[in-house]
Amino acid sequence: MNTVTVIGASLAGLYTARALRSQGFDGRLVIVGDEPHRPYDRPPLSKGFLTGATGPGQLALADAEETADLDAEWRLGSRAAGLDTGTRTVRIEGGAPLVTDGLVIATGATPRRLPGPVRTGVHTLRTLDDAQALRADLTLGPARVVVIGGGFIGAEVASSCAALGHDVTVVEAAPLPLVPQLGDAMARVCAALHAEHGVTLLTGTGVAGLRADGATDRVTAVDLADGRRLPADVVVVGIGVRPRTDWLEGSGLPLDDGVRCDAGCVTPVPAIVAVGDVARADGCRAEHWTSATEQAAVAARNLLAGATVATHRSLPYFWSDQYGVRIQFAGRRLPTDTPRIIDGSPDDRSFLAAYERDGRTTAVLALNRPRPFMRLRRELAREVAVVGS
Repeated sequence: MNTVTVIGASLAGLYTARALRSQGFDGRLVIVGDEPHRPYDRPPLSKGFLTGATGPGQLALADAEETADLDAEWRLGSRAAGLDTGTRTVRIEGGAPLVTDGLVIATGATPRRLPGPVRTGVHTLRTLDDAQALRADLTLGPARVVVIGGGFIGAEVASSCAALGHDVTVVEAAPLPLVPQLGDAMARVCAALHAEHGVTLLTGTGVAGLRADGATDRVTAVDLADGRRLPADVVVVGIGVRPRTDWLEGSGLPLDDGVRCDAGCVTPVPAIVAVGDVARADGCRAEHWTSATEQAAVAARNLLAGATVATHRSLPYFWSDQYGVRIQFAGRRLPTDTPRIIDGSPDDRSFLAAYERDGRTTAVLALNRPRPFMRLRRELAREVAVVGS
């Protein structure tokens, strides 16, 4: 294998490129990214970056020395537009096509948007440019901010906006945010953080549309499905993401809420692997930082081997920082699993809880209990490793 091309210059792409080098690949390594920026860390964008505590220079995932050691050919500001799997040729929008021996698909995901025209003052948050545009709006002065979607990104943005002194309302279509991830009881605890910090949470209603000033086309209000109207100077849409597979339409690769691949991140074409948010590995697509980094080494090994010689099975893990509270979750819970408080108290917003099924722990949740959480997470991870071996 003389040339490996990585499509996607973010976390998963960078980690897979590193893994290729560390596993002995010394050929031509090309990294293609549609953003003009070198790989950067996304989680701070909704938190410290918005509040000004974190600057752009602190987001880099690799310093100059690490980048030089990678010895890669970077093609930033270049968007993949198509793929011929037979010849392994990647069509580049506005540029020369790339012919490669091995291909890593790491194009991530893109935010879902509201239908209708794009209004000034309406933001999604996925990229550094998104975050810079939102931060610029938030520094214009006190604003009425409406966050559409009460998931982790929405809650983190609401927390940051509240810390900056803005008047914040969160709109969530479900009866309670985060129920799919945490279950009713624990989701209710996290939802209470909004009110405790002066943020209004409206649940059980969707968005009917946005209103804008006729002269400036800037958003002025959010119309809710139940008839209410919320005045708004800034709107942030956080209603989830979809995997970026549009450029793979017609390629012959199986697409189903991501690029379908096996437990080793290998597609039906052995010389093509998929990692990160775009990969639907062994029937599961994860949108978390840890999954993206852990898949990289396995995908690189299989790509270089030309077959699936290793598989990836790890314990799902995610974290979120909201209103000064660190929320951590690990495991695979079912809706019928029962949470039990092990230590601390939900009333104090500092506790450790275990989800149980038939006397066995299936997942753990912590608010501001990082050390005991990590201990239980390691125990669960060991059990997963034993089951998967």
